[in-house]
Formats: sequence, C-alpha cells, structure tokens
Amino acid sequence: MELKCRTRSIFRTKTLALAAMAAMMIVLHSCKISYSFTGASTDGLRTVSIQTFQNRASLVQPGLSRTLTDALIDKCKAQTNLSTVTGLGDANFEGEITDYNTRPLTVGADAQAATNRFTITIKVKFTNSAKPDNSFEQSFSRYEDYPASRELSQVEAELTDKIVELLVEDIFNKAFVNW
Repeated sequence: MELKCRTRSIFRTKTLALAAMAAMMIVLHSCKISYSFTGASTDGLRTVSIQTFQNRASLVQPGLSRTLTDALIDKCKAQTNLSTVTGLGDANFEGEITDYNTRPLTVGADAQAATNRFTITIKVKFTNSAKPDNSFEQSFSRYEDYPASRELSQVEAELTDKIVELLVEDIFNKAFVNW
C-alpha cells in the first residue's frame, strides 16, 4: 500500500513539473520576444536584409566590400533566427567603407617608422522597423598594428580578416545585443 502511495506521489510530482514546463513554454512563446544563446535580441523581427557595403575609401581594396557584407550576413544567420531577405527586411543594414589606410605609428631611433597601423572604417545605417528607437547611423573603426619591417601586402589579408571580424562583431552587438 505504501508503495502505491509513493508511486502516485512521484507521478503527480512529475505531471505537475511537466505541466509547469509546458505552461512556461507557451507563455514565453506567446511573448514574441526572441533571444538567442548569444544574447542577441530580435524582439518583433522576423527578417533581416543586408545591403552591399559600397567601398568609398580613397584606397579601394577589391573584394573588401563583398567580404564585409558576407561576414555580416554570416553573423546574422549564425547568431539569430531571422530569415535573410534580399529586399528590405524588418531589420536592415546598409553602409559604406569610408576609410582604408595604413600610417606610421611609432618612430624608431633612426627616424624610421617602427610600427604601422592598418585601419578600416565603415559607416553603418541600421533600421529596426519593430523598434525604431534601436535604429542607428554610426561609424565603426578598427585597426591592427604591424611591424614597419613588413610591407602591407605581406600582412594585408590576415589583418583585413581580423579587422572585418571585429567590425562585424561591433555592428552586430550594437544592433542586437543591447547590454
């Protein structure tokens, strides 16, 4: 008899726990707030569009425009549940590369550059149709330093990849991770 009571009690406890979990899932789903494991909030958004970033820098690097655009598309696909569309989405990114340069940063004892700084700057316009207050227009800039003993052409591909990754992270966080 005692075994039957324990079994019923365990059954009731499990049933209540499952019912509570089901109710919680229904409530969370009905709130229409979407979060990912990355902390990205896509509240009220279902689609995202990313227009090609035009290269308007004085020094134009072929392929940078496509590299930057593709990296942002990949980031949005990987870290949100938004569908990517070609027209205008509920969230829309557009912008341009405004600066691509290298400059001497430090000078050695012989008055020659010891370190150079490679910088990429982009201007981004983000439009959030669900929450217009989260829309922005802002410039983002990142750089990497490299020894002056090396030519930019020797380090350019590696440094560009690093800078693009950092820029995309900055843009994505500004748009979707409102900490």
